[in-house]
Amino acid sequence: MNMISPPPLAAPLADSCDIPAYSASGNERALFEKAWEKRLPLLLKGPTGSGKTRFVSHMAATLGLPLFTVACHDDLSAADLTGRHLLKGGETVWVDGPLTRAVREGGLCYLDEIVEARKDVAVVLHPLTDDRRILPLERTGELLSAPPAFMLAVSYNPGYQNLLKNLKPSTRQRFVSISFDFLPRDREIAVVAQESGLDESAVAPLVDLARRLRSLKGQDIEEGVSTRLIVYAASLIAAGLPRQEAVMAAIIEPLTDEPEVRAGLVEVARAVLG
Repeated sequence: MNMISPPPLAAPLADSCDIPAYSASGNERALFEKAWEKRLPLLLKGPTGSGKTRFVSHMAATLGLPLFTVACHDDLSAADLTGRHLLKGGETVWVDGPLTRAVREGGLCYLDEIVEARKDVAVVLHPLTDDRRILPLERTGELLSAPPAFMLAVSYNPGYQNLLKNLKPSTRQRFVSISFDFLPRDREIAVVAQESGLDESAVAPLVDLARRLRSLKGQDIEEGVSTRLIVYAASLIAAGLPRQEAVMAAIIEPLTDEPEVRAGLVEVARAVLG
């Protein structure tokens, strides 16, 4: 059996000097650094678009860690993370998955929206999230010990939890946890202005609209407006698109496909933006 490098399922961070901008809302940077020093796994929880993924990218670059990011989904299995045997040139070869690569090479493995993955994913993570810090590879007979340079971080949105997709207490209690939420109004305005290039005075009404729409979460809409969507709208406006069209395309339309709900959101936008 031969071993080859895996396909680009998850690539290490290319340049640790190019640190993604991130505006801290608390002591999350210090907590991350202490978790890294003590080799503790980290759980990030909060609404979509509240900065979890950006935070991980920021901290990986700050600490100079290779970053292996995996976007979890319904069909993601443990084998997708650890690796599998594949046929290549008429020969069976073993291909490491992103988790195995992170353990072998050292680095930060980040599983985004962990509850979306299949149940066997949590099982394979358990021996990496206690004092053993090992990754058994049953298909190759290997038992990998995570090096000091390895760290595991996962995220999920508690607002999407249900009976079928829930992070078990036995899994949650294996992680140090950080809660994320949207930034205060003034801070969010500053972040959106920086990201989009639109003046803060023009960004402010967009943030006010987003905050108003977030209050409708769980009523007319399933999820609130992410900071990311505000940046999209502001970027379109900065590029010359009329504000009404930008808000419709980047904020209203992504929230719902229901005509009646969409009409209601348009009325809210008119009331807030004038």
